[in-house]
Formats: sequence, structure tokens, C-alpha cells
Amino acid sequence: MHPRNAWQALPARGYLLSAWPWRALAYLMTGAVAGALTLAVITVAVVLAGALAVVLVGLPLLVLTALVGIPVARLERHRLRLVDRAPAPPRPVRQPYATGPWPWLITRLRERATWRELGHALLFALLLWPLDALVVVFALALPLHLAATPLVMAAYGDGEEAKVLKLWTVTTWPAASGVAVLGLLLLALGGYALGLAAGARAELARVLVAAPREGDPEARVVELTRSRVRLVDAFEAERRRIERDLHDGAQQRLVALTMALGLARLDAPPGPLADQLAKAHGEAGRALEELRELIHGIHPKVLADYGLPAAVADAADRSAVPVDVDLELPGRLPRAVEAAAYFVVREALANVGRHSGATRAEVTGGHRDGRLVLRVRDDGRGGADAAAGSGLTGLADRVSVLDGRLALSSPPGGPTLLSVEIPCEWTDRCA
Repeated sequence: MHPRNAWQALPARGYLLSAWPWRALAYLMTGAVAGALTLAVITVAVVLAGALAVVLVGLPLLVLTALVGIPVARLERHRLRLVDRAPAPPRPVRQPYATGPWPWLITRLRERATWRELGHALLFALLLWPLDALVVVFALALPLHLAATPLVMAAYGDGEEAKVLKLWTVTTWPAASGVAVLGLLLLALGGYALGLAAGARAELARVLVAAPREGDPEARVVELTRSRVRLVDAFEAERRRIERDLHDGAQQRLVALTMALGLARLDAPPGPLADQLAKAHGEAGRALEELRELIHGIHPKVLADYGLPAAVADAADRSAVPVDVDLELPGRLPRAVEAAAYFVVREALANVGRHSGATRAEVTGGHRDGRLVLRVRDDGRGGADAAAGSGLTGLADRVSVLDGRLALSSPPGGPTLLSVEIPCEWTDRCA
């Protein structure tokens, strides 16, 4: 069985004659070079940020410096292949809420991986690369210097003497040969030291910059979160398709049927046939109204065309209880967030009309600190309980799919306050 990483290669026979010591050496040497460059870049960026702080340019530069860990981590994932054949999984990438450099920057700064990679870059620049260099010096450079003592004595000492590590002088060939043998023994031990140091460095780097391995609980949580978002998007797309098909298909045919029954009713002579046509015309009209209400409930056109504030105002107008609306948003929200927020408000207002005994309700909210905040309040009798089998549990589940929170305060005697918070960013998309 071929070893997959430096740890597995160390106890194997023939380790010193394999490629693993060379791979470990390459990993540590490139780490020393990359770490020194990272330290230089971070130092220059911080100094420039401090010098330019007086002209308000330093702060943006300092913010950009926080992203230095991203390219350093990407380089580290490539370097890990030198001592670990298993590729390091890339970081989970969260798509920005809109196009452009600013949404991309905000998204990256809100990712936990960005700050973990920044911590790795600082550790790499301040501590790890000097350790890499020291290991290479003591495991390779010093043993090679000892092993080359006879050559140094012959080339520079005219066969009379040679300096060993600038600490002592060798004046005889037997002594020089003994130092060379010691150097070869230390070089063999250094090969194992290189593998040990490279393996430890690789494990630390994988913990800091690599995404969890497949099968880890954290990896499953990340994948479940991604699949949940995909399901929400697919659900909203299917909802809009059904609404479009009903509006353009069944509703138009029902309108045509209603018109045909109306014309037939006008042409029919008075009698039983006219009465039956009048009854059929009335039923068709009521069916058309019910279909329109159904289409409006699936995905109201006002929500798709004008956004959440207009849709909430429309729901308030349809409410059985007078509703005051104070909802201000800076722009359009993601479609899934708009749909979830609208249906929460609509269901909450429906519950107010059916169960609360309220004389007035209000819907307030806005976009604050990257979150959509909604409050639905009524002056009813209170006593609402989400655990009593009401639709509030379904509303909480719908909000939680988007990583949101729903809270209910409904003491006996009222008032009832339903609070919803959904993390999101506004977009500049058009309807």
C-alpha cells in the first residue's frame, strides 16, 4: 500500500530512498519563502493604512488587508499536495447577494472562513515560516556542512585544516572523515525530521484553511444548508410557474366560458333554459373569483411587480381588521425572502381576523443591520400559543428555512406581537 501522506510514509521501509523526504523539503522551503512574502505584504499594507489614515484612505486599505488570508489559504491548499496526496477541499463559497465589488466584499467579510484564513495568514507570517526555515537549516544545511568537511579541507585548507561550523578546527584527515560520517548520520536523521515537521505543518494547515473532509459532521451541516437554500429557490420557482399557468391558462378559459354563458343567456328565450343558463353563468363567475383569489394567494402579482411593501399594503387592504402599515425598504429583497415575509404577514393578518377579536392591527418593519425585521401587532384578546397546533408552527418553519427567527408574545388579555427577522441583503434587481 502506497502511503498517502508524510505521516504514513515515515514508518515505511525505504523512506529515506523514497521521494517523501524531498517532498517534505520542498513543502518546508516553499513555506519559508511564502511566509516571508506574506509577512512583507501584511507589514507594507498595515504601514500604508496607518500612514493614510489621516486622509481616510487607510481604513479601506486596512479592511482589504483582512482579505489577505484568502490567497494565502488558496496557495496553502495547493502546497499541501506536496505532503498529502488527498486534495484539500476548497472553502465553501457563499454567493454574493448582488453583482459588483461591494456585495462581494461584504459577503467575504461575513464569512467565518475569511477570518479563520486571516488567522492562518498571521500565524504563517509571524511564526510558522521561521520554524520551517529553522527545520531546514538544522535537518539539512548543518548535516550537509558536516558531511562536506573533507571537501572543505581539501579545497580551502590546503589539506591542513578546516573550520567546522565556525566552532572548532579539524586538522587531520581522520578527524575530517569522522565529522563527515557524523554529518551523514545526522542527514539521515534529518530526513525523518523533515517528514515529521512537514506532516505536523500540513495537519495544522488543513485544520485552518481546508474545508471539512467529506463525511465530517460539519461538512454535512454545510451541505444540508446549501441543499435547503436550493430547495427554497426551487419551491419559489415552482410556485411562480403554477401561478403563471393558472393565470394564463385556466383563468383565461374560465373567462371565455363566463362570456359564452352570458351571451347564451342573453340569446335564450325566457323559460327553464334561460334560468339554467343564468345559474351556470353565476356559478362560472363565482368560480372565476375563487380562482383569482387562489392565484393571488399562490404568488400575488403585486409582490412580483412592486415588492414587499406594496404586497403587504395589499394584504392589509384585504384584511377583515383595519391594519396600519409602516414598512420601508431600501430596495428589492431576494425573491425567497420576499415570498416568505409576505406569506407570514398574510397568515398573521388572517389569524388576527379569525381568532384575536382585535379591532385594529399594525404591520411595521424595515431593513436593519443586514436583516429584514417585521412586527405584526394587534389589540386582541391574546393567548395565542404556537404549540397548540396553530399555523404559527408552519410560519416558524418557513422562516427558519432562511435562517430567520420568529418570536411570539401573546399574554392573556393581549396585545399580541409577532416578530420576524430574516437575514438578507437588498438587491437592485428589477421585477
